[in-house]
Amino acid sequence: MKKIMLVFGTRPEAIKMIPVILELQKQQDKFHSVLVSTGQHKEMLDQILSLFNIKPDYDLNIMKEDQTLSDIVVNSINGLDPIIKKEKPELLLVQGDTSTAFAAALTAFQNKVKVGHVEAGLRTFNNYNPFPEEMNRKLISQIAGLNFAPTSKSKQNLLNEKIPENTIYLTGNTVIDALFLTIKKPYDLSNLGIEFSKNKKMILLTAHRRESFGKPMEDICMAVSALARKYKDEIYFVFPVHPNPNVRRVVDEKLKGIPNIILTDPLDYHPFAHLMEKANFILTDSGGVQEEAPSLGKPVLVLRDTTERPEAISAGCVKLIGTDKDRIISEAGALLKDSQVYEKMAKAVNPYGDGKAAKRIVEIIINA
Repeated sequence: MKKIMLVFGTRPEAIKMIPVILELQKQQDKFHSVLVSTGQHKEMLDQILSLFNIKPDYDLNIMKEDQTLSDIVVNSINGLDPIIKKEKPELLLVQGDTSTAFAAALTAFQNKVKVGHVEAGLRTFNNYNPFPEEMNRKLISQIAGLNFAPTSKSKQNLLNEKIPENTIYLTGNTVIDALFLTIKKPYDLSNLGIEFSKNKKMILLTAHRRESFGKPMEDICMAVSALARKYKDEIYFVFPVHPNPNVRRVVDEKLKGIPNIILTDPLDYHPFAHLMEKANFILTDSGGVQEEAPSLGKPVLVLRDTTERPEAISAGCVKLIGTDKDRIISEAGALLKDSQVYEKMAKAVNPYGDGKAAKRIVEIIINA
């Protein structure tokens, strides 16, 4: 029986790892799974784990106020090293590009444990955008012995970097698996205490990335404020605000008190998935939302200058618009006013998979 250690620390990691965990649980005669949470984003992580009744075997609980990237990496390594030595897994799985994922891959390497990388090969080709994610995932690729690429583009990125082809597997993205699993679980959105309008279009907004801090966040908020006022009889925004003070401070200053902008605390993944389904379209700097929303037929305007997910842009369901105030107003206005523009994006085919990525990953691990 293979012992597999799965390490995660943030909510996005957990969302994309849960389908793999559930699939491994179906194969308990072949695998013994050890789940480790670093707790990089403690509260938001616990929400998604409880939805699927998943409890880590180890919780490093590293999160502290105003933690730096160095804090996350050092504390993760110090916490993981004795666990890996004790458990002696044959394979350690990480997901994506967080500091937790990088620290876990590095610690596994130092203990001569094989690494599997879920969602391998995403690239912007700019080491500082997104920061530190671009370098994290590139470094993980140099360590991993199993690279689970979500798309043919991400597979090609790995090949271009001379990653051995016999270590790369095209699987689709587990985020689609997670979304389908979550949407199947009913949720009454009235529990959120939000007064949804039947006569207005709802626009979902998320913004939290490190590169959005400062002026980009201010410009996003000013654009949203202008849109809310310009189309006050036609739209309203729902904005789950990230707890990071670099986000909350600007949002409170620029958006609080505008009647058709609803600011909420961060939402569990369950209601958030159903909120995506209810939205007319989505403004976001999130990576996962770029992958999820097209499966629900929702156009996405990406509030970033770069993206490691060009497939959705090529497919036409996602548009990269940056954080310039006037550009945001213009692109959002086009979706609101031009039905052809909206339908073209809404009906584009999602390139990120069919909801069976986790099954493929586990089958590959069985035969590896």
